[in-house]
Amino acid sequence: MMEWEPVYRVALLAFLLGSVFGGVANKTNFCTMGAVSDWVNMGSKDRLRAWLLAIGIAVLATQFMQARGMVNLSEAIYLTPNFGWLGYLLGGFIFGVGMTLGSGCGQRTLVRVGGGNLKSLVVMIFLGLTAYMTMRGLLALVRVNAIEVTNIDLSGFGNQGIGSLLAAAFGMEKSTTLDQVVAGVLGLGLVVYAFAAKSFRASFDNILAGLVVGLIIPAGWYVTGVIGFDDFEPVRLESFTFIAPTGESLMYLLTFTGSTIGFGVAAVGGIILGSFLYVIMKRQFRLETFIDRSDMVRHILGGIYMGFGGVLALGCTIGQGVTGMSTLALGSLLALVSIVFGSALTMKVEYYRLDDMGLFAALRQSLADMHLFPGGSKNQ
Repeated sequence: MMEWEPVYRVALLAFLLGSVFGGVANKTNFCTMGAVSDWVNMGSKDRLRAWLLAIGIAVLATQFMQARGMVNLSEAIYLTPNFGWLGYLLGGFIFGVGMTLGSGCGQRTLVRVGGGNLKSLVVMIFLGLTAYMTMRGLLALVRVNAIEVTNIDLSGFGNQGIGSLLAAAFGMEKSTTLDQVVAGVLGLGLVVYAFAAKSFRASFDNILAGLVVGLIIPAGWYVTGVIGFDDFEPVRLESFTFIAPTGESLMYLLTFTGSTIGFGVAAVGGIILGSFLYVIMKRQFRLETFIDRSDMVRHILGGIYMGFGGVLALGCTIGQGVTGMSTLALGSLLALVSIVFGSALTMKVEYYRLDDMGLFAALRQSLADMHLFPGGSKNQ
């Protein structure tokens, strides 16, 4: 029997891992936008803790693999010395706005597509098209000429890893020990924080979501870095992210006979199928459509913003928020904070707009609520 080439072994495993991701995310209602919404609107942090638990586990497991020499994370896009600070900040913010308008981030959009949500199908299409345009089409001109020209070269520090930057800042010799210390403090800190709340410890679904998502990320690194390793045809080192791969998935469907499936495309297909199989098994599959024209416009804009912002930021709430964070990249931290800020600000602005408050007044009041702008009154 002829052995499969590395690229096909990697694609199959990505598809299987993606299926697990999709099924578990649907069952547990794992949603990073929902986590921010619960926190901002209701003061509940349980779903946010699930996300933080996933980050903590991903950091610990990924850095363990790095320390054992199983993977070389310096080959990942997140640790490049080309520090795109503006893309992380602006792209992350735009993505955060988009995931709020689109009723979920890239991962949640794919999960909802698998569950029969036609609104999310529209979001996925516009997200994918915009992402591909930003990578290789018309919008790439904006990315290259307006965003990437501000990039900072950190090659003098090694790369943009937090360990490398700390070593340079304190005049220390860069070592794997420092990375392990940073990973231990950050990873264990997030795990402890997640389980510190009694309400979280009592929530099986949130614990399950955090554990599974947190373990699937290093599994992705292992699949591409170990199983996909080949001296002649190496597979690119990567793990789960859902913005650029959604655009690549649309192009793969259009150019199937001339294309080779990769990790990201297979993962996208897997997460949709996993979600679909779960809802079929639970008999919960149902079609959901737009309420009205404004609802459709809102979701289309959400998809466009996520596609554009996600490419600028090099990832989404999973791609940068968990996968990127597992590499201890400073850019991933900036993108994560920007995504949360963009989403939270959009939610607050929409809340005040419900009272017929003007856009700028709502924005001013929202920033005041977040202690980022002086004054502000709900009666404005």
